[in-house]
Amino acid sequence: MDNPSSLLWGVLFSSVGVGYFIYGKKQGRVVALAAGIALMVFPYFVANSFLIVLIGIVLMALPYFIRS
Repeated sequence: MDNPSSLLWGVLFSSVGVGYFIYGKKQGRVVALAAGIALMVFPYFVANSFLIVLIGIVLMALPYFIRS
């Protein structure tokens, strides 16, 4: 990550991912658990701030639309 905005977006989506992970683990929701792991990991591989926001929003909405 070369700019501060991508770092801040990464921290934001990773913290939401921790919440999804804990929720998915306690409730037994596989989609929330997987979305939480993906939210914590994907900012390491994406450098563009716009893509970080786009992917993060999609991953955050995923457990709402796919119920398990």
